[in-house]
Amino acid sequence: MTMNGRIILITGSSSGIGAETARKFAARGAHVLLLARNVDRLDQVAKEIKESGGKAHIFPCDLGDWEAVKEITCCIKSEIGVPDILINNAGGGKWKFIEETEYQEACDMIAAPYLAAFFITKSFLPDFLKRNAGHIVNVTSFAGIIPFSGATGYIAARKAMIGFHEALTADLYGTNINTSLVYFAKVESSFWEHNPGSEERLPLAQKMIPNISTERAAQTIVDGVLKGKKKITAPMMVKVIDSVTYLFPFITRLIMAKTGYKRRYDKNRNE
Repeated sequence: MTMNGRIILITGSSSGIGAETARKFAARGAHVLLLARNVDRLDQVAKEIKESGGKAHIFPCDLGDWEAVKEITCCIKSEIGVPDILINNAGGGKWKFIEETEYQEACDMIAAPYLAAFFITKSFLPDFLKRNAGHIVNVTSFAGIIPFSGATGYIAARKAMIGFHEALTADLYGTNINTSLVYFAKVESSFWEHNPGSEERLPLAQKMIPNISTERAAQTIVDGVLKGKKKITAPMMVKVIDSVTYLFPFITRLIMAKTGYKRRYDKNRNE
């Protein structure tokens, strides 16, 4: 599949995997549309792409606000056109137990990734259906595939992305619109910087899976889209654990329970 002239919309593209994926698609000749809330970071990513000879436009937006999404997508359609590929990558959230999580934090973690993906897809899907073409890429986390302790709201939001992807795929059966689900284990990205305290909650079993760089994660997405893969993931150990989980789900549940992060109780709090 050639990317020359293709319009690719990437949410959460102001940093991390989203920004690196945008750079790689732009280097292949795609016209990338960068969506996120942080204007300064979007400007920097777009500047880097343009200085390298690529084509990029920024559209700052709070993707969890459906009215803002409606407005920005109308702007994109009138100024640029309908994207060929949507990459629903926006999302964040600290890893906390439910009792540690503030109500607003829970709402924010559902807003991005899940509502952001729902809203942006809803805005463009009628156009995809009309031309009977397009590709929708939904990015979640390995945490949504194999849950662990200490990140309740985050994992629930990533599970929501999986449900959204599976339901959307069923809706689009019989059309020429492709869907892909992306997930990785630990990526050495800016996520940890933006969500302090989360990294220490990785299960000890995580050590079985090699870390991957942001660059490798982005390249995996690009390669997966080019090949039309339904499931896009890395490294190989993730695929191995996927298979074990499918065949023997109780094994991975037990391992996560034994090696997951534990609550730190204050022995004196009830005295």
